[in-house]
Amino acid sequence: MGSCLSAESRSPRPGSPSSPHLANMKRRNSRKVLGSRNSSFDYRKEEPLHRIPGRLFLNGYNDVASLFTQQGKKGTNQDAMIIWENFGSRTDTVFCGVFDGHGPYGHMVAKRVRDHLPLKLNAHWEVSKSGEDALREINLNTAGSMNSEQTSFLTADEESRASVDLEETEKYPEIFQTLKESFLKAFKVMDRDLRTHASIDCFCSGTTAVTLVKQGPHIVIGNVGDSRAVLGTRDKDNSLIAVQLTVDLKPNLPAEAERIRKYKGRVFALKDEPEVARVWLPNSNAPGLAMARAFGDFCLKDFGLISVPEISYWHVSEKDEFIVLATDGIWDVLSNKEVVDIVASCRARTSAARALVETAVRAWRYKYPTSKVDDCAVVCLFFDSTSNNLSTISNANAKVQPVSMDQVENENEKDNNINVLTSVDRSGTVGSGKVVPGGNEDLDLDVDVDLDCSKEEEMNSEIGTDWSALEGVSRVNTLFNLPRFDPGK
Repeated sequence: MGSCLSAESRSPRPGSPSSPHLANMKRRNSRKVLGSRNSSFDYRKEEPLHRIPGRLFLNGYNDVASLFTQQGKKGTNQDAMIIWENFGSRTDTVFCGVFDGHGPYGHMVAKRVRDHLPLKLNAHWEVSKSGEDALREINLNTAGSMNSEQTSFLTADEESRASVDLEETEKYPEIFQTLKESFLKAFKVMDRDLRTHASIDCFCSGTTAVTLVKQGPHIVIGNVGDSRAVLGTRDKDNSLIAVQLTVDLKPNLPAEAERIRKYKGRVFALKDEPEVARVWLPNSNAPGLAMARAFGDFCLKDFGLISVPEISYWHVSEKDEFIVLATDGIWDVLSNKEVVDIVASCRARTSAARALVETAVRAWRYKYPTSKVDDCAVVCLFFDSTSNNLSTISNANAKVQPVSMDQVENENEKDNNINVLTSVDRSGTVGSGKVVPGGNEDLDLDVDVDLDCSKEEEMNSEIGTDWSALEGVSRVNTLFNLPRFDPGK
């Protein structure tokens, strides 16, 4: 669904200021001017990052995870994802996350956070573990007046220090205390770096982030925005159930709305989409952000929007099978239970993320035929890597989709050459006037939990995916009895 919307593009309220206020505010407060960009988007300098073993950020799979993203019908794919095995050179540790960009440069923001947030998290984790204090220079300069973001960060720092109190220490293991503080600091520094980035204009662009670190049986999750993490596990009757591990941090939550209004931001929904609360500037019907926390979006950081993550913990038990991280392109059309059923139904883990995206795309067309399909990104993290339950692959060693530097450069050159998005209908996360509920209503469709996702079927030319290119991948049209799409119509 749309995450950012300027009400002036629709029907502004009588007497309300128009968009020049936002332009003047940007000229007054922006710390940088978007100049010429290097077509490689600084990836030459970061070339080693994209050659790290175990780090996967394009469509593919490995021994513990499957990941897949697909562009919707709103423009450039603004979703990003990552799975990083042996995170921080720790053999029993995995980092993964999904990021949903929004605004004219949302695709750049999402990729920037995808690439640099894990590095910052690892650096702070190392410092916390060693007890050193070598990162003093990352602290924000708090001279002068502080905005809501800075105040929230100070609160987060105090909270992280206070988190070692007796009650919480007894409730959670030591790794949670360490990673909680590391997550808070890493998110803080990541957002500060975006504010001063020379090549990405984050004034009205940003991204969500739902990220986790798994070490042994311990999982610590850091979340901003409305992407989501859901656990697939078994109940006492051995039935598969879904457990939502994160909260969708949207402006309709009372605590989020209270903070935004405290800093003079406004929260209200438009008449033609009353179920979607949005964040607006005090004196302008812009930008209409449909989330209460995000990286970037500095036009709203003085008015209640923050990038302080919500931190949660989960201890993996023998009944837990996998976690799904996904952007709202999935959750807007599929419920938590439907998602875990789809993943569990795939006998080939290698195709789980791909099958989930395929089903969501068809659910979009079935449920909201007049709306544009949103971008989708999925990471499926499986806990038992010793029983992969994989269907036979012709080349068993080629479990990870090969990624060359040419691919990386082509991907980013395409992003950097894209025209600046000036129309609110062009952005992948900008509302188009169509009402797309953001809830998790169950589709009234039959679920065949015995679906064999290893069977191949014909290519869907509308989606543009060559399903015959990967063995073990199948169409999942029958999973929800969705009507077959005819591209000729």
